[in-house]
Amino acid sequence: MNKTQLIEAVVAKTGMKKKDADAAIAATFASIMEALTKNDKVQVSGFGSFDTKQRAARTGRNPHTGAEIKIAAYKCASFSPSKALKDAINK
Repeated sequence: MNKTQLIEAVVAKTGMKKKDADAAIAATFASIMEALTKNDKVQVSGFGSFDTKQRAARTGRNPHTGAEIKIAAYKCASFSPSKALKDAINK
């Protein structure tokens, strides 16, 4: 499902206007992104939680040449599904 399909699903389930559903979804994702950039955890009851994780620096290899390269430490977003979501998926 892409963003357009998600908007259509929200419109079908809520009866919202397409423009309003698009704005609501965009605001939701923007709020999650803003919270994660501040290293805050976002918990959505019954769905899951979004958090940031720190990845350590490491040495990798260029697959083409075999040369070693340094991969810098970085932060990434992670998602942990709730028990309710796991149970719904595994029905």
